[in-house]
Amino acid sequence: QVQLVESGGGLVQAGGSLRLSCAASGRTISTYAVGWFRQAPGKEREFVAAGNWDGRNTYYADSVKGRFALSRDNAKNMGYLQMNSLKPEDTAVYYCGTGPLVATDGAYYDYWGQGTQVTVSL
Repeated sequence: QVQLVESGGGLVQAGGSLRLSCAASGRTISTYAVGWFRQAPGKEREFVAAGNWDGRNTYYADSVKGRFALSRDNAKNMGYLQMNSLKPEDTAVYYCGTGPLVATDGAYYDYWGQGTQVTVSL
């Protein structure tokens, strides 16, 4: 019954910005952690960022710290990942998930979206 849908991906040049959205239904995200992961072709899924319902417990991967930022709109049941200063190595499919606590291990998230493609050109 719970469904997550990512959007906002696309093709941008290095140094550009995107904001990814994670729309939730069947679950009120204000009471759950939201995590973001990414996966490039032929590579393992990689943790990107995660935060709890009030934004006071957040964690960012070293590779994106200072460039990416989490936010959410609880009234819209929507989570966001603002991505600035994008690099070609950020190219991947990005997934959002929800779970009971903030974690860098994807096993802690019980629902996932279908992913949205982010491509960063030179």
